[in-house]
Amino acid sequence: MFLWAKEVATVVLVAIVLSFLIKTFLFRAFYIPSESMVNTLDVNDRIFVNLLVPEPFALERGDVVVFRDTQGWLVPAAEKETGPFTWVQDGLTFIGLLPDNSEQHLVKRVVGLPGDRVACCDGGGRLTINGVPLDEPYINPGEVPQVREFDVVVPDGKVWVMGDNRNHSADSRAHTDSNGGFVDIADIEGKAAVIAWPLNRITAVDNYPDVFRDVPAPAGK
Repeated sequence: MFLWAKEVATVVLVAIVLSFLIKTFLFRAFYIPSESMVNTLDVNDRIFVNLLVPEPFALERGDVVVFRDTQGWLVPAAEKETGPFTWVQDGLTFIGLLPDNSEQHLVKRVVGLPGDRVACCDGGGRLTINGVPLDEPYINPGEVPQVREFDVVVPDGKVWVMGDNRNHSADSRAHTDSNGGFVDIADIEGKAAVIAWPLNRITAVDNYPDVFRDVPAPAGK
């Protein structure tokens, strides 16, 4: 019995260590609380985020990213409930066995990289990057996006992000009074790689490179 218990304890310890290392250096799980990325991501989806983006691997237009809310986009979280088992949940989240559901992170699609001029909209209601209009198949097909005019140039060290559910996403367009609506690359946790839960939605998260293939490099770069 003692040897059996020792083996079980060893397996559990190894699993915890591996999970912590994966969460720290490779992947981290997150919970999707809102509809801003429908149909790409649904409410209550669990995703794994690749922590190797934006460093050492660079961001690309179209990447779906998770970033820390350092600019006050979200309503401040209510004081956390306490109880006899909350420390267990916190511990499992810390080592990576549970997704982060703190709701102090946001998930959006990168549309503009540093130097890009992003504008809305052309005569056909399409977003343009560096003068090139985009056909965006990832936008929620259930609604025609409302035109919200803007014309910005993305500063160095920042990105412009938008939700796929354009009419229901408080993204860069809605926060131009805070950091110009831009997200600091330093705040990005990583790139969404796969939907892991529920089981019937397991799939890789696409960044649609064909959409941005004809976009030229920003002027001066």
